[in-house]
Amino acid sequence: MEQPEDMASLSEFDSLAGSIPATKVEITVSCRNLLDKDMFSKSDPLCVMYTQGMENKQWREFGRTEVIDNTLNPDFVRKFIVDYFFEEKQNLRFDLYDVDSKSPDLSKHDFLGQAFCTLGEIVGSSGSRLEKPLTIGAFSLNSRTGKPMPAVSNGSGLWMESLRTTDLEASGGVPGKKCGTIILSAEELSNCRDVATMQFCANKLDKKDFFGKSDPFLVFYRSNEDGTFTICHKTEVMKNTLNPVWQTFSIPVRALCNGDYDRTIKVEVYDWDRDGSHDFIGEFTTSYRELARGQSQFNIYEVINPKKKMKKKKYVNSGTVTLLSFAVESECTFLDYIKGGTQINFTVAIDFTASNGNPSQSTSLHYMSPYQLNAYALALTAVGEIIQHYDSDKMFPALGFGAKLPPDGRVSHEFPLNGNQENPSCCGIDGILEAYHRSLRTVQLYGPTNFAPVVTHVARNAAAVQDGSQYSVLLIITDGVISDMAQTKEAIVNAAKLPMSIIIIGVGQAEFDAMVELDGDDVRISSRGKLAERDIVQFVPFRDYVDRTGNHVLSMARLARDVLAEIPDQLVSYMKAQGIRPRPPPAAPEPSPPQSPARTPPASPLHTHI
Repeated sequence: MEQPEDMASLSEFDSLAGSIPATKVEITVSCRNLLDKDMFSKSDPLCVMYTQGMENKQWREFGRTEVIDNTLNPDFVRKFIVDYFFEEKQNLRFDLYDVDSKSPDLSKHDFLGQAFCTLGEIVGSSGSRLEKPLTIGAFSLNSRTGKPMPAVSNGSGLWMESLRTTDLEASGGVPGKKCGTIILSAEELSNCRDVATMQFCANKLDKKDFFGKSDPFLVFYRSNEDGTFTICHKTEVMKNTLNPVWQTFSIPVRALCNGDYDRTIKVEVYDWDRDGSHDFIGEFTTSYRELARGQSQFNIYEVINPKKKMKKKKYVNSGTVTLLSFAVESECTFLDYIKGGTQINFTVAIDFTASNGNPSQSTSLHYMSPYQLNAYALALTAVGEIIQHYDSDKMFPALGFGAKLPPDGRVSHEFPLNGNQENPSCCGIDGILEAYHRSLRTVQLYGPTNFAPVVTHVARNAAAVQDGSQYSVLLIITDGVISDMAQTKEAIVNAAKLPMSIIIIGVGQAEFDAMVELDGDDVRISSRGKLAERDIVQFVPFRDYVDRTGNHVLSMARLARDVLAEIPDQLVSYMKAQGIRPRPPPAAPEPSPPQSPARTPPASPLHTHI
């Protein structure tokens, strides 16, 4: 086979940017020391899991475990399988019941308690194992059965059912009383985590160019259940050859076949044309199972052009494509690192420049209304509420820049909001907000808008620990045009080789063209001729997420989703570049004593789906 002399790239398609099914997480539920509701035996517990809609905040039943007879310490066998999104706040609720009959109506069974959490809380806990107390909380009495039922908050602090103040002492529970413990474990499903690496060549393809040979490339499609096809990979173009050897490429198995090894994979062969009107050479079909056989007679494919085949009786094919090599390995994921103990260190930097306006006036972006949070506080809360669960100590450094500090009025672009130069960390998101509000009353807004000092501050901390145990995320919230662009670009290029990412949220109505340049989605950022090793910056303008109806909950959920969506891939890309494998998860606690068998062993697979 001849090796082509030069190649052209098809950069308009990224196989990893296509629509790939979300990571799935399996939740296992156990309980300890449940309330005993049965007179002559122990309770027969059942767990019901609910998910909360992002828009209407309504709780929907997601699934139920099996019932386990006569135990106050159940280890449920049936799992809950949910899609996991790092960038979203996925609220979960777990209700426990003592089952008294075969009725599916929960109001006919005794309520044992409930617990609320987010999926991020479970995943971010040590070993992805979260323990929470079960409580009775507020309740109402069912009008038909007279049994206590959970009354659930709708997310705004209001209760959806009218409540009785009668306690539950007669039925074994008191509102607010602890009713045992729920233990939630999360494990990423591994069946779609493989990455396939393969290489193809072709022989005697049809000649399509008038003055030369063809410029062939391959396009891969996975089939859908409705018979349609979705593009999932495109090779580079090999110039002026009928016998191309394409470069080796890697693709997630879930992108290639969605985990179904027998699903049809269609491959089309084209001759590249500069004007985009690529000529169709032919096609063939295969499957992941066939490709996994590797280089063999089974993986030499005839390229067929259906139109030519219909027109020409002596038509054989338009060439052949051969699989040269195939390998598969399990890809380390974001959750592998989190489960192995990697902590995400969250730092926030807030713009205190004078362009924000006088904080005492309602037109200021820093105005502290008694009725609602300003844009800075909303953005900080939206991002912080999600990322906080991946840091075990919940202590977050909070910095300000662009202000004159008391008592001498010196301008600082890297000052601690809590006033402690030795330790700028605040306790939780509420601690950051408190320090932010206190700084607004003590510093003088000034300028200019310099980012480099806070980027360098976090980069210095990130450089101190590069063994994979820590990853830093810097959130910069700003209102203005950046003043130290050259220095900031240099700081970002230097930080790109460190375990850190940067999120920039622009508030107000300024033009943020410079911020888009820092976000290297289209063109990788460079400084002094040096290209950043990774894209570590994500920028969004806050105004794009302001909901005209005043629904801040929904709009801030969208904001958090968009700015945090790239963090998992950025973390994994750093770890892979440094050759850092996830650490093994912490050892599980001692197993609990044996328990009674389930009342009715489920005959179907032990998974609950939507």
